[in-house]
Amino acid sequence: MEDKKNNTSLSLSFPSPENAVYDEEKQSPGSDSPAKTGRRKPGGWRAMPYVLGNETFERLAGMGLLANFMQFLLTVFHLDLVSATNFLNIWSGVTSFIPLLGAFISDAYIGRFWTIAIASIFEMMGMFTLTLIPWLPQLHPPPCKVGQQCKTANKSQMGFLAMGLGFLTIGSGGIRPCSIPFGVDQFDSTTDEGRKGIASFFNWYYASFTVVLIIALTLVVYIQDSVSWVIGFGIPTILMFVSLILFFVGTKVYVYVKPEGSIFTSIVQVFVATHKKRKLKLPDERESNGVFYDPPLPEGSIVKKLPLTNKYRSLNKAAIVMEDEINTDGTCSNKWRLCSIQQIEEVKCLLKIIPVWSTGIICFTAMAQQGTFTMSQALKMNRHLGPKFQIPAGSLSIISMITVGMWIPIYDRLIVPSLRKVTRIEGGITLLQRIGIGMVFSILSMVVAGLIEKVRRNSAIMHNSPDGIAPITVMWLAPQLIFMGFAEAFNIIGQIEFYNKEFPENMSSVANSLFSCTMAGASYLSTLLVNVLHETTGRHGHPDWLTKDINQGRVENYYYLIAVLGVLNLLYFIYIARRYQYKTRLVVDDEVKPYSEVHELHDMKY
Repeated sequence: MEDKKNNTSLSLSFPSPENAVYDEEKQSPGSDSPAKTGRRKPGGWRAMPYVLGNETFERLAGMGLLANFMQFLLTVFHLDLVSATNFLNIWSGVTSFIPLLGAFISDAYIGRFWTIAIASIFEMMGMFTLTLIPWLPQLHPPPCKVGQQCKTANKSQMGFLAMGLGFLTIGSGGIRPCSIPFGVDQFDSTTDEGRKGIASFFNWYYASFTVVLIIALTLVVYIQDSVSWVIGFGIPTILMFVSLILFFVGTKVYVYVKPEGSIFTSIVQVFVATHKKRKLKLPDERESNGVFYDPPLPEGSIVKKLPLTNKYRSLNKAAIVMEDEINTDGTCSNKWRLCSIQQIEEVKCLLKIIPVWSTGIICFTAMAQQGTFTMSQALKMNRHLGPKFQIPAGSLSIISMITVGMWIPIYDRLIVPSLRKVTRIEGGITLLQRIGIGMVFSILSMVVAGLIEKVRRNSAIMHNSPDGIAPITVMWLAPQLIFMGFAEAFNIIGQIEFYNKEFPENMSSVANSLFSCTMAGASYLSTLLVNVLHETTGRHGHPDWLTKDINQGRVENYYYLIAVLGVLNLLYFIYIARRYQYKTRLVVDDEVKPYSEVHELHDMKY
C-alpha cells in the first residue's frame, strides 16, 4: 500500500551504515531516517535481491503452508466438512481485513520497513507453531483408519491451532499492504531510469508470484499429501526463516520512506467535520466563491486537483470556512472541523465505488469454493495418474491458474486490438463490462460444478466402495476450474484496474484494501450460507446438503444456490453499472489520430 504522495521526502529508519541511502532532510534519532544529510540515492536494483528474495520466499512459505490446509483440517484434525469450511472461511475473512490495519500503522506511524520486519517475525512464529502441530502427538488428535470413529480435536489442540493462525494473520496484515510499495520505494520515480526500474520490478514481482504458485500447488502440496505433514510444513517454515534473513541483510542498501500519514485518517476527518457542521446551510452555486476551503496542492504533487461536485452534496458542508478555522498562513487550524475540497471529493470517489465493490462479494464466493468444496469433491474421486502417482487434491486449483496464464496473452494481444477497432475504447471494452463478463463465468462455473457433482455422487453411490471414492477421474473437475479461471481473468483483474483508475492517485492504498475486503466479504458470506444450509436442509427426512459424508449430501444444490445468487447479483450490477460515470476513459480516434494518441472523455457511462 502506497503512502500519500503529497510530500516526497524520503528517509531511513535503520541505523546509518557507511553505504546507506540518505534523504535530503535531517531526521532525529528514532525516526524513519538517520540524523545525517545527503542527496537521495535510491537503492534501485542493488536492493532487489533482498526485496524480491524476501517476497518470493515469504509467499512460497505462506502458500505452501496453506494451499492444502483444508485437507489438513479434514484428515489430521478430523473436522467435518462444515466445521472445516467455517474455520477456513472465518480465518480467511479476518486475514483479508487485517491489512487495512497494517496499512494504517505503516502509513501513519512506523513506515514500511518496520511493518514488514515485525510482521515477518510474527509470520515465522505462526509457521513454526503450525509445524509443531503434526510433529508433536499431543497437539493433534490420534490418527484413525477408514471405517473407524475418529476422535476430534480437543479445546487445547484447537486453541494451539488458532494461535498459530493468529500469528500468520498478524504477519500477512503487515506484509501484504507493504511489500509492493517497499519495492517501489527503492526506485526514484522522478527519473526515466527509476520509472523503468519500477515497471521492471512489477514484471519480476508477478513472474516470481506465478512461479511460487506453481511450486506451492504442486511440489509442496505433494510432500504434504504423500510424504509427511511435518516435512510439508517444515519446508515452508525454513523458507520463511531464509526470507527473514534476506530482508535484514539488505538493510544497508534500502531506501526508507518516512510515514506521511494515512489516507484513512483523512476520510474519517471528512465525516467528523460533516457531522459537526450538519446544521449549516449550503450556499447557492452563485454565492459559493470563497466559501469553501480549497488550498492548492503541494508543489510537485502528482495528484490531480478535483473540482467540487454536487454528488453526495451534504459532504460539502465539511469545507465551509467558519470563523477562526484558517490560520494566518492559510492552513487549517482544526482538521477535524474543516476539510479541503480535495479531501471531500476523495471520499466521494470512495462512496461512488462502494456499490460496484459490493457486487464482487458474491462473485468471489463462487471462486472461493475451489479451496473448500471443490477439494472435498477431489478427495472422493480417482486422482491417480498412472499406477503410482496420485494428484494431490490441493493441487487442482492450478488448473484455473493455468487458464488465466494462457488466456491473458491471447486476450491482450489478439482480442483487445480487434475489439478496439469496433468500440474505439482503449481497453477494447469498458472495465465494468469486463467485470460483468467475469460474473457470467463465475455463474457458469457453479452450474457446471453442480452438474459434475451429481455425476460424481451417483458414481460413488453406485459402486459403494469402502472409502467412498467414485471411480471417475478427478479431471472431471477441470471444466468448473477452467470457468473459474476465466472468471478471475475478467473479474479480478478488471476490479484491480477499475479501482486504481477510478481513485485519485493518493488513494491507491484504499483501492488495494477494497480488493482485500472483497475476499473477506466472500469468506463470511460462504460461512453464513454453509451454516444456514447445514441447519435447515437436514429436516423432515431430507438429507443435509452439507453433511459430513459428501456422498450422502447434496453439494450440487449448494452450487446451484450460489449460481442463483450470482444471477441476482449480475442484474444488480448491470443496474448500477449503467448509471456509473467514469472519472475518465481513454477512447481511440482512428479517423483523426493514430492509436498512440488518445483523448479523454469525461463522465462516460457503462
